[in-house]
Amino acid sequence: MNSITTYKTLKNPSEPVLYKDKGSKFIGYAFPIESKDDFKAHIDKLKQEHSSAGHFCFAYQLGIDTPYHRSSDDGEPSNSAGLPIYGQLLAFGVTNVLVVVVRYFGGTKLGVGGLISAYKTTARLSLEASYIQTLDILIPLKLTFAYKELSQVMRIIKKYQLVLKTQSLELDCEIVILAKKISLNSIMTTFEAFHKIKVEALND
Repeated sequence: MNSITTYKTLKNPSEPVLYKDKGSKFIGYAFPIESKDDFKAHIDKLKQEHSSAGHFCFAYQLGIDTPYHRSSDDGEPSNSAGLPIYGQLLAFGVTNVLVVVVRYFGGTKLGVGGLISAYKTTARLSLEASYIQTLDILIPLKLTFAYKELSQVMRIIKKYQLVLKTQSLELDCEIVILAKKISLNSIMTTFEAFHKIKVEALND
């Protein structure tokens, strides 16, 4: 497990931004996303809103420890759109974020250099128009214990203000909580001090 304990993402979608060059209009959008399904929903909606636009170029990054990214030039010359947009995600250090740049062609070709500059600038403006927040990385912990230990477990959960994700409270109880990575060791030690509570870190 690496030493990173926080990550940066968007609190909410940005307002659209407009960049113009030689008659072409570039409209930029930035969205917080949690999955590839979120990405598809945003793209589909923008294609409905801008049905006469020529290109919907994008880049997104998902995940924290081992981020996954994807980008698309959507018909523009190779690496002239998607890669410059992705470069801005890296420059701002954000993840779980999608940036889409919608282009309306203005009649004058910009050339590869002009396109790279336009897509990079629009992506930067989109992220500058966004509220970027720093969040704690949360690690799921599975607690297994006998029902009679429940009050003790709940006291610790309350003390550390842990997020309760799932619970199955029967003769043998199983609870999944979310703990801040920065305080993970002390939380696990606290639970493990009660030998009747089994603690297991899960891969989310």
